[in-house]
Amino acid sequence: MEQAKPNPDNKPAMDVFQAIADPSRRKLLEMLGDEEMPVTAISSHFSMTRTAVSKHLRILTDAGLLTERKVGRETRYRLEPAPLQELKRWLAYYDRFWDNKMLALQRYVESSDDSQTSSS
Repeated sequence: MEQAKPNPDNKPAMDVFQAIADPSRRKLLEMLGDEEMPVTAISSHFSMTRTAVSKHLRILTDAGLLTERKVGRETRYRLEPAPLQELKRWLAYYDRFWDNKMLALQRYVESSDDSQTSSS
């Protein structure tokens, strides 16, 4: 099956790349993949201020990676995995590209070995 070449101008995918570039935001995604959590509970897992955690949560929410839900006075966050599927599709194109390059290199090396063996 032919895979479509990724479009580098795809704004939502680029937002996802920028959002996951930070290690703290990747940790947030891991935490929120398991359960919905409020900012106070999330903040207890980090050595940064609650304001800094909220900033990271806003970036992830703006990129579509988190959903937020008001429960009384608190906001709860949960992972929204759909944008990661676009990222997975984008990476799959390059994975296939490098698989093909490595296969071509393997064939070249094997053919070089065969020609050296037969000329000895």
